[in-house]
Amino acid sequence: MNTRFGKNCSYRRGKLGISLVKILSENKSQVHWWMRNENDVQHLINYRHNPRYLSGVTYDLNYVKPSTDLRNVVAVADWVILAVPAAFVQEALSGLEQHALKDKVLISAIKGMIPKQNILITDYLGQQYDVPNSHQLVIAGPCHAEEVAMEKQSYLTIGSYDLPTAERFCELLRNRYVKANPLDDLDGVEYCAVIKNIIALACGIARGLNYGDNFQAVLVSNAMQEIERFLHAAMPIHRDLNGSAYLGDLLVTAYSQFSRNRTFGNMIGHGYTVKSAQIEMNMVAEGYYAVQSIYELNKKLKVDMPITTAVYLILYERIAPAVEFEILKEKLT
Repeated sequence: MNTRFGKNCSYRRGKLGISLVKILSENKSQVHWWMRNENDVQHLINYRHNPRYLSGVTYDLNYVKPSTDLRNVVAVADWVILAVPAAFVQEALSGLEQHALKDKVLISAIKGMIPKQNILITDYLGQQYDVPNSHQLVIAGPCHAEEVAMEKQSYLTIGSYDLPTAERFCELLRNRYVKANPLDDLDGVEYCAVIKNIIALACGIARGLNYGDNFQAVLVSNAMQEIERFLHAAMPIHRDLNGSAYLGDLLVTAYSQFSRNRTFGNMIGHGYTVKSAQIEMNMVAEGYYAVQSIYELNKKLKVDMPITTAVYLILYERIAPAVEFEILKEKLT
């Protein structure tokens, strides 16, 4: 297959981006992989694996072309996949001119929002680079990169308002261990991917505070109701939230050992400060930034979101997790 991809992989070494390179290149797609670090590029060329994360995955350099030249990577691409943490999207794309993404199909693998502006990644790309919704896709799970690396059965949902384009991208992803399906709910899928990271933080905090499985089950079921209320207020269309892109993605993020947001929350529940948890993890937990964006956005929507509010107060107002969860548990049903 001669399709070329601009693969914008996280300069904070995002695992999902790496797993997408594996899937696409093994399906014989040309992947032009942008990396910020020249040493990482040379390591991949010399040893055929990423030196930082998922290092057990090897790449066929006939199909994977690493480069630090962002402009060139994007210029030769038909599809541009963005896999940087949301907080660093503006910095990562700062070297591109406004017209650089014209006529490209952009696929966001980002599970966050632009901080301070409190807007979705797709909205930012539309405003900043004039990319219409018809040229944008969003990747949702349930799918952890670590399990893709192990070639365990995984599922991807491609949210879009242009189903034929989404289906074409799904065809490029499908293989013996990855199933991919299109869904005509770009914004709903993207918002759900943002909020599920906040819920995973809450689940981690609960675990760190020694709450048990009974509480977590109630927490997650209430979270699904919270997501439904928010989506109804923000994007009121009919959607089945029991689907894999919504409930499925929430469950895997809330319960999996691979969830960095759950891990981050667990550390907070155990008494770590935000900064110390971030330093020790050496990875970005999207939920930390997302909860501030959703909290601020909800000041206008006025949706009842007790779990989101609790996480925000713990992380940004420094309310003791034990104190805040004593309040939260009385609000859950």
